[in-house]
Amino acid sequence: MPLTCPWCSALRDSGSICPHCGADYAKAAAIKAHGRAAPIQTDSAQSSAARTSEALLQVLIEEPGDVQTVDDAQLELKFCIGAIPLALLCAMLFQASGLGAMLQRVFLTMPVHELGHAVSAWFCGFTAIPTLWKTLIPDTRGFIAPVILAGAIGYWMYRSWQARNQLSLYACAGLLLIQVVGTFIIKLDTAHMLFTFGGDGMGMVLATLLMASFFFGKETQLYKGSLRWGFLVIGAAAFVDIYATWWRSRKDESAIPYGTTGGMATDAMKLVDDYGWTLQTLVSRYVTLGLVCLLALALVYAWGVRRAKSSCDERQQVQKRQAWTQRRAGK
Repeated sequence: MPLTCPWCSALRDSGSICPHCGADYAKAAAIKAHGRAAPIQTDSAQSSAARTSEALLQVLIEEPGDVQTVDDAQLELKFCIGAIPLALLCAMLFQASGLGAMLQRVFLTMPVHELGHAVSAWFCGFTAIPTLWKTLIPDTRGFIAPVILAGAIGYWMYRSWQARNQLSLYACAGLLLIQVVGTFIIKLDTAHMLFTFGGDGMGMVLATLLMASFFFGKETQLYKGSLRWGFLVIGAAAFVDIYATWWRSRKDESAIPYGTTGGMATDAMKLVDDYGWTLQTLVSRYVTLGLVCLLALALVYAWGVRRAKSSCDERQQVQKRQAWTQRRAGK
């Protein structure tokens, strides 16, 4: 190393800048030797550039949507496009075969059907206990179920408020309103009619929610633990099995489950004989509710696919920016 400044020939200082003329020793030497100075970064400057690049990359990666939570955005987009249509198609194929329809009914539809009775009863103030083949519902309203249900909805509302999720807050408020009306306003006889209808009626709603859950909870076990696939299969099978019965009943009254099973009147028989519904009204209400569920599912499906497409595009943009940032940092 020379002992003098390449520019002014003064004695060299321990730093990188000459205290006499202010020249950068390295640049001055390059100018003397080659006529120009190449941009030279010190170790500290390189470290600063690296830190800046990392900070920029972190900001670019932390974008809204599912960019961070989804492992493979392109694969997730394919799943979102095909999962629900394929699940419904497979359920319809099973429904078309005698053995498949029986297996659907026994192992997938009945739990959802009985839970439909129970959920309807809970929102009407009854302490219902669902089982695989029968839901135990007392004749009068109770105290335990309304308190537990209100507490669960209240906790969900609190968590939604913490997460600043307005849509979830509105949903909780709507559920609380339904519970208040069902528990304190409607008459006892009307409540019995509602949870009788709720076996297949609320069952279709629950099946639709199970299928729609495929698009939500990317940061939960729905996605991480693959629960959404199980929910999708159960929901598709239950919905197709329930709705197929009432769709066929539009033109074939013998398809209506009117009569007794296990020595007890079916829901259809109770609604017709005890509550004065006509067969046409019975079929029309179930079919209409099913169509509303399908419309709601279609809207969620369109939203979910669009969101997955947006996340896929975001991931591609992040990868491009990451590559660009790495190239900039390497210069």
